[in-house]
Amino acid sequence: MRPADAALLRRYRAQLFAATWLSYAGFYLCRKVYAVVKQPLKLKFGFDDEQIAAPWTIYLITYMLGQFLAAWLGRHVESRRVLACGMTIAAACNVALGFLVDSHRASVFTWMCITMGIHGFAQATGWSHNVALFANWTRRSERGTLFGIWGTCYQLGAVAGKGLAGLLLGWLGMAWSFFGSSILLFLLTLAFVLLARERPQAVGLSLEDDAEPDSPNPAARGAARVPAAPLPAGFVSSIGAMGLIYFGFKFLRYALDSWSALILGEHFALSPEIAAYLSTAFDWVGFLGVIAGGYWSDLMPGSRRTPVIFYMTCGCLVFTTLMWLIGLSSPVVFVALLGLIGFTQLGPDALLSGACAMDIGSRRQAAVAAGVINGCGSIGPIVQEPLIAWIKQTSGLNSVFLMLVAIGFMTTVATGLLMRFERRRL
Repeated sequence: MRPADAALLRRYRAQLFAATWLSYAGFYLCRKVYAVVKQPLKLKFGFDDEQIAAPWTIYLITYMLGQFLAAWLGRHVESRRVLACGMTIAAACNVALGFLVDSHRASVFTWMCITMGIHGFAQATGWSHNVALFANWTRRSERGTLFGIWGTCYQLGAVAGKGLAGLLLGWLGMAWSFFGSSILLFLLTLAFVLLARERPQAVGLSLEDDAEPDSPNPAARGAARVPAAPLPAGFVSSIGAMGLIYFGFKFLRYALDSWSALILGEHFALSPEIAAYLSTAFDWVGFLGVIAGGYWSDLMPGSRRTPVIFYMTCGCLVFTTLMWLIGLSSPVVFVALLGLIGFTQLGPDALLSGACAMDIGSRRQAAVAAGVINGCGSIGPIVQEPLIAWIKQTSGLNSVFLMLVAIGFMTTVATGLLMRFERRRL
């Protein structure tokens, strides 16, 4: 590659990484508001735990279904276009939710559920298509480290989303918790459209990778578009197995992410604003786990991800057990363990849904793999929301955390089996 082309490739890669990082962080700005306002919504409208869980459960159902739609779109539509539409609709939904929580109409609950359903479909475009763009501009050997850095978007996006929602909640009220995130996402959508390019070939460049099954050959270099390759043997069964494991990861992540602010507020008698800030410990410490896990996996022979996934999941099981045993003794212990669980959970979470999804097939199948893995995994959040609401109301918080220990144990066993299978296959 000529020096001029290499410099241009570095520039476009930097633009793409920044644009996609901001894109997915922006999705999280809007996504995290509801978890922060659960307690104020209960107080304002008189909802119980099961009612407050209903709109979010509907969101999670449409988010899961949307993952499979996003996977199908990945075979037919440019990811850049899908993301621009998804970001715009997600921001518009939060604007609508802002008006709804300020309303005193009897139908507010119904309209919140409908808006959350649309929001779920819009949010579902984010992960798989940002992963697809990332795959287009990276080589297999560097993805663990680069994706570990890039994957901080959803931890820091969650921190920013919760922090902004908590700030605006205390300053301007619930409606502005939604409005503020929407304004930022609209601006980030504009930046994404200006900065992101679909693939190197779209700007007359190429990024060869000998490890890629469908890396373009010299005759195809510079072509504007290369036809999508057929799905490789074992592709469907592999992503199916990873999707089942990801069920456990997302169950744990969404359980702690969705309910920690409410638990801090109710169990330790903290204000909603303080509870929102403290709940970000899961993401603040978790983003370090994403970086560490990605870098560690690139150091493994052949850039193997599964050993790192297994070892970090074992750590997550230990800290989840401690949360059950002593986590409710004080807010300091609760927040400390929340951060440690975030570190050991978000690292393997990002590897499985990101680098593994990109590695399993090819660049052009990344959106399909990421969509299916995330779609299967997204059943976990759907199950946890009403289940935790019911257990919390009927049996108390200790029973909730005991259930999380059981989910963590099953996920650890499954990741161990995946590591063993990969070792035999190699």
